[in-house]
Amino acid sequence: MPNQPKSGNNIALLIDADNAIAAKIKFIITNLATHGVVNIRKAYGNWAKDELKSWAKVLHQYAIAPKQYFDLVSGKNATDMALLIDAMDILYTKQVNTFCLVTSDCDFTPLALRLREEGKQVIGFGLQKSPKPFVHACTQFVYLDKDDTAKPKQTQPTRTLGTVLKQDTQLMNLLRTAVKQNTGEDGWASLGQVGSYLSKQGTFNQRDHGYAKLIDLFKAIDRFEVENPKPPGRPRVQIRQKKS
Repeated sequence: MPNQPKSGNNIALLIDADNAIAAKIKFIITNLATHGVVNIRKAYGNWAKDELKSWAKVLHQYAIAPKQYFDLVSGKNATDMALLIDAMDILYTKQVNTFCLVTSDCDFTPLALRLREEGKQVIGFGLQKSPKPFVHACTQFVYLDKDDTAKPKQTQPTRTLGTVLKQDTQLMNLLRTAVKQNTGEDGWASLGQVGSYLSKQGTFNQRDHGYAKLIDLFKAIDRFEVENPKPPGRPRVQIRQKKS
Protein backbone atom coordinates (compact mmCIF):
# COMPACT_ATOMS: atom_id res chain seq x y z
CA MET A 1 0.00 0.00 0.00
CA PRO A 2 1.56 3.36 -0.99
CA ASN A 3 2.57 5.85 1.69
CA GLN A 4 -0.18 8.30 2.52
CA PRO A 5 0.48 11.98 3.26
CA LYS A 6 0.53 12.81 6.96
CA SER A 7 -2.73 14.46 7.89
CA GLY A 8 -2.37 18.13 8.80
CA ASN A 9 1.32 18.31 7.87
CA ASN A 10 1.79 21.55 5.96
CA ILE A 11 5.02 21.94 4.00
CA ALA A 12 6.91 25.02 2.79
CA LEU A 13 9.05 24.35 -0.28
CA LEU A 14 11.85 26.91 -0.65
CA ILE A 15 14.15 26.53 -3.66
CA ASP A 16 17.56 28.14 -4.11
CA ALA A 17 17.40 28.05 -7.90
CA ASP A 18 21.06 29.05 -8.23
CA ASN A 19 22.00 25.78 -6.53
CA ALA A 20 19.24 23.40 -7.64
CA ILE A 21 18.33 21.27 -10.65
CA ALA A 22 15.05 22.13 -12.39
CA ALA A 23 14.79 18.66 -13.93
CA LYS A 24 14.45 17.15 -10.44
CA ILE A 25 11.41 19.16 -9.35
CA LYS A 26 8.93 16.37 -10.16
CA PHE A 27 10.93 13.96 -8.00
CA ILE A 28 10.99 16.50 -5.18
CA ILE A 29 7.25 17.19 -5.30
CA THR A 30 6.46 13.46 -5.45
CA ASN A 31 8.72 12.77 -2.48
CA LEU A 32 7.16 15.55 -0.41
CA ALA A 33 3.65 14.27 -1.19
CA THR A 34 4.35 11.35 1.17
CA HIS A 35 5.07 13.79 4.00
CA GLY A 36 2.11 16.13 3.68
CA VAL A 37 0.71 18.98 1.59
CA VAL A 38 3.06 21.48 -0.06
CA ASN A 39 1.03 24.65 0.48
CA ILE A 40 3.89 27.12 0.06
CA ARG A 41 6.10 26.85 -3.05
CA LYS A 42 8.73 29.48 -3.82
CA ALA A 43 11.87 29.58 -5.95
CA TYR A 44 14.49 32.31 -5.57
CA GLY A 45 16.90 33.54 -8.22
CA ASN A 46 17.92 36.15 -10.74
CA TRP A 47 15.72 34.96 -13.59
CA ALA A 48 17.58 37.18 -16.04
CA LYS A 49 20.46 34.69 -15.92
CA ASP A 50 20.75 32.21 -18.77
CA GLU A 51 21.64 29.51 -16.24
CA LEU A 52 18.12 29.63 -14.80
CA LYS A 53 16.18 29.37 -18.06
CA SER A 54 15.49 25.68 -17.42
CA TRP A 55 13.33 26.71 -14.46
CA ALA A 56 10.93 28.73 -16.63
CA LYS A 57 9.23 25.57 -17.92
CA VAL A 58 8.58 24.03 -14.51
CA LEU A 59 7.66 26.98 -12.28
CA HIS A 60 4.11 27.36 -13.60
CA GLN A 61 3.69 23.62 -14.17
CA TYR A 62 4.21 22.93 -10.47
CA ALA A 63 2.65 26.16 -9.15
CA ILE A 64 5.94 27.49 -7.82
CA ALA A 65 6.06 31.24 -7.25
CA PRO A 66 9.24 32.76 -8.75
CA LYS A 67 10.95 35.38 -6.59
CA GLN A 68 13.18 37.76 -8.55
CA TYR A 69 16.34 39.10 -6.89
CA PHE A 70 19.06 40.81 -8.91
CA ASP A 71 22.74 40.35 -8.06
CA LEU A 72 23.70 43.34 -5.96
CA VAL A 73 27.46 42.81 -6.23
CA SER A 74 29.47 40.87 -8.79
CA GLY A 75 29.93 37.29 -7.58
CA LYS A 76 27.25 37.69 -4.90
CA ASN A 77 23.47 37.48 -4.97
CA ALA A 78 20.58 38.49 -2.77
CA THR A 79 18.63 35.27 -3.16
CA ASP A 80 20.12 33.56 -0.09
CA MET A 81 19.09 36.41 2.19
CA ALA A 82 15.64 36.61 0.60
CA LEU A 83 15.04 32.91 1.14
CA LEU A 84 16.24 33.20 4.73
CA ILE A 85 13.94 36.14 5.47
CA ASP A 86 10.93 34.38 3.94
CA ALA A 87 11.69 31.20 5.89
CA MET A 88 11.69 33.07 9.20
CA ASP A 89 8.54 34.94 8.21
CA ILE A 90 6.80 31.64 7.42
CA LEU A 91 8.08 30.15 10.68
CA TYR A 92 6.37 32.80 12.80
CA THR A 93 3.29 33.63 10.73
CA LYS A 94 2.21 30.38 9.05
CA GLN A 95 1.08 26.99 10.31
CA VAL A 96 3.91 25.00 8.75
CA ASN A 97 5.28 21.77 10.20
CA THR A 98 7.93 20.94 7.59
CA PHE A 99 10.39 23.08 5.66
CA CYS A 100 11.95 21.75 2.47
CA LEU A 101 15.19 23.45 1.44
CA VAL A 102 16.33 22.69 -2.10
CA THR A 103 19.97 23.72 -2.29
CA SER A 104 23.55 22.49 -2.04
CA ASP A 105 24.72 25.68 -0.33
CA CYS A 106 26.32 25.44 3.11
CA ASP A 107 25.15 28.99 3.89
CA PHE A 108 21.74 27.56 4.80
CA THR A 109 23.13 25.45 7.66
CA PRO A 110 22.24 28.02 10.36
CA LEU A 111 18.70 28.27 8.93
CA ALA A 112 18.20 24.49 9.08
CA LEU A 113 19.45 24.39 12.67
CA ARG A 114 17.21 27.31 13.67
CA LEU A 115 14.12 25.69 12.17
CA ARG A 116 14.86 22.45 14.00
CA GLU A 117 15.24 24.36 17.27
CA GLU A 118 11.62 25.40 16.77
CA GLY A 119 10.60 21.75 16.44
CA LYS A 120 10.19 21.82 12.67
CA GLN A 121 11.15 19.01 10.33
CA VAL A 122 13.72 20.09 7.74
CA ILE A 123 14.05 18.06 4.56
CA GLY A 124 16.98 18.97 2.36
CA PHE A 125 17.39 18.17 -1.33
CA GLY A 126 20.77 18.66 -2.95
CA LEU A 127 23.76 17.17 -4.73
CA GLN A 128 26.32 14.80 -3.28
CA LYS A 129 28.76 17.70 -3.20
CA SER A 130 26.57 19.33 -0.53
CA PRO A 131 28.69 20.22 2.51
CA LYS A 132 28.30 17.77 5.40
CA PRO A 133 27.42 20.48 7.97
CA PHE A 134 24.32 21.38 5.94
CA VAL A 135 23.41 17.74 5.30
CA HIS A 136 23.64 16.89 9.00
CA ALA A 137 21.71 20.00 10.00
CA CYS A 138 18.64 18.71 8.13
CA THR A 139 16.27 16.19 9.67
CA GLN A 140 16.45 14.26 6.43
CA PHE A 141 18.55 14.83 3.32
CA VAL A 142 17.90 13.44 -0.15
CA TYR A 143 20.62 13.40 -2.79
CA LEU A 144 19.27 14.39 -6.19
CA ASP A 145 22.19 12.98 -8.17
CA LYS A 146 22.24 9.57 -6.49
CA ASP A 147 20.14 6.73 -7.90
CA ASP A 148 20.10 3.72 -5.57
CA THR A 149 17.92 1.74 -7.96
CA ALA A 150 20.06 2.05 -11.06
CA LYS A 151 22.40 -0.86 -11.74
CA PRO A 152 22.60 -1.99 -8.09
CA LYS A 153 25.21 -4.65 -8.77
CA GLN A 154 27.59 -2.05 -10.14
CA THR A 155 26.92 0.73 -7.64
CA GLN A 156 26.46 -1.41 -4.53
CA PRO A 157 29.61 -1.09 -2.38
CA THR A 158 31.35 -4.16 -0.98
CA ARG A 159 29.70 -5.41 2.18
CA THR A 160 31.40 -4.22 5.34
CA LEU A 161 32.19 -7.07 7.70
CA GLY A 162 30.43 -7.13 11.05
CA THR A 163 33.75 -6.86 12.88
CA VAL A 164 34.45 -3.62 11.04
CA LEU A 165 30.94 -2.28 11.59
CA LYS A 166 31.34 -2.75 15.35
CA GLN A 167 34.43 -0.54 15.27
CA ASP A 168 32.41 2.33 13.79
CA THR A 169 31.45 4.08 17.03
CA GLN A 170 29.20 6.64 15.38
CA LEU A 171 27.27 3.96 13.49
CA MET A 172 26.92 1.71 16.53
CA ASN A 173 25.67 4.56 18.71
CA LEU A 174 23.13 5.48 16.04
CA LEU A 175 21.84 1.91 15.73
CA ARG A 176 21.64 1.43 19.50
CA THR A 177 19.73 4.68 19.89
CA ALA A 178 17.33 3.79 17.07
CA VAL A 179 16.53 0.45 18.71
CA LYS A 180 16.26 1.93 22.20
CA GLN A 181 13.93 4.73 21.12
CA ASN A 182 11.51 2.23 19.57
CA THR A 183 11.65 -0.59 22.12
CA GLY A 184 8.29 -1.58 23.55
CA GLU A 185 7.34 -3.08 26.91
CA ASP A 186 8.20 -6.56 25.64
CA GLY A 187 11.79 -5.49 25.06
CA TRP A 188 11.57 -5.65 21.27
CA ALA A 189 11.57 -2.89 18.66
CA SER A 190 9.81 -3.08 15.32
CA LEU A 191 12.35 -3.05 12.51
CA GLY A 192 9.97 -0.84 10.50
CA GLN A 193 9.94 1.79 13.24
CA VAL A 194 13.71 1.53 13.65
CA GLY A 195 14.11 2.07 9.91
CA SER A 196 11.79 5.08 10.00
CA TYR A 197 13.84 6.59 12.84
CA LEU A 198 17.10 6.04 10.95
CA SER A 199 15.71 7.57 7.75
CA LYS A 200 15.25 10.84 9.62
CA GLN A 201 18.87 10.97 10.74
CA GLY A 202 20.29 12.78 7.72
CA THR A 203 22.66 10.66 5.67
CA PHE A 204 22.20 7.13 7.06
CA ASN A 205 21.74 4.47 4.39
CA GLN A 206 22.52 0.79 4.88
CA ARG A 207 23.50 0.61 1.20
CA ASP A 208 26.58 2.67 2.01
CA HIS A 209 27.80 -0.36 3.96
CA GLY A 210 26.89 -2.81 1.19
CA TYR A 211 23.54 -4.03 2.53
CA ALA A 212 20.40 -3.67 0.42
CA LYS A 213 18.18 -4.39 3.45
CA LEU A 214 18.40 -2.95 6.94
CA ILE A 215 17.74 -6.35 8.49
CA ASP A 216 20.88 -7.73 6.83
CA LEU A 217 22.97 -4.94 8.32
CA PHE A 218 21.71 -5.74 11.82
CA LYS A 219 22.27 -9.47 11.28
CA ALA A 220 25.88 -8.78 10.34
CA ILE A 221 26.44 -7.26 13.79
CA ASP A 222 26.27 -9.91 16.53
CA ARG A 223 25.32 -7.33 19.14
CA PHE A 224 21.67 -7.41 18.08
CA GLU A 225 19.03 -10.11 18.05
CA VAL A 226 16.67 -10.26 15.08
CA GLU A 227 13.35 -12.09 15.23
CA ASN A 228 11.93 -12.74 11.79
CA PRO A 229 8.75 -14.76 12.42
CA LYS A 230 6.69 -16.43 9.75
CA PRO A 231 2.86 -16.67 9.75
CA PRO A 232 1.01 -17.42 11.96
CA GLY A 233 3.63 -15.81 14.21
CA ARG A 234 4.10 -12.14 14.89
CA PRO A 235 3.38 -10.04 11.78
CA ARG A 236 6.49 -7.89 12.04
CA VAL A 237 10.24 -8.25 12.14
CA GLN A 238 11.60 -7.29 15.54
CA ILE A 239 15.00 -6.43 16.90
CA ARG A 240 16.67 -5.84 20.24
CA GLN A 241 20.13 -5.33 21.58
CA LYS A 242 21.79 -8.34 23.12
CA LYS A 243 22.37 -8.25 26.85
CA SER A 244 26.02 -7.96 27.72
